[in-house]
Amino acid sequence: MSEHADTAVPETPAVEVDVDPRLLEILVCPVTHGPLELDRARGELVSRGAKLAYPIRDGVPIMLPEEARELDQ
Repeated sequence: MSEHADTAVPETPAVEVDVDPRLLEILVCPVTHGPLELDRARGELVSRGAKLAYPIRDGVPIMLPEEARELDQ
């Protein structure tokens, strides 16, 4: 057995995600109540105002701040 087993979770999904455009029109950041940008390649909804990226899992946006990834400065 290898001592260097890769246990890291990949940051990007294998397939780009898509979200219903009507849903994107009504979703806002739960922290700032500002707009969100879809990052299809990473599978996230990005809030520039809160500097958070909310994951999309199985086509469902997870709009919980504690589940969000902090954006790099």
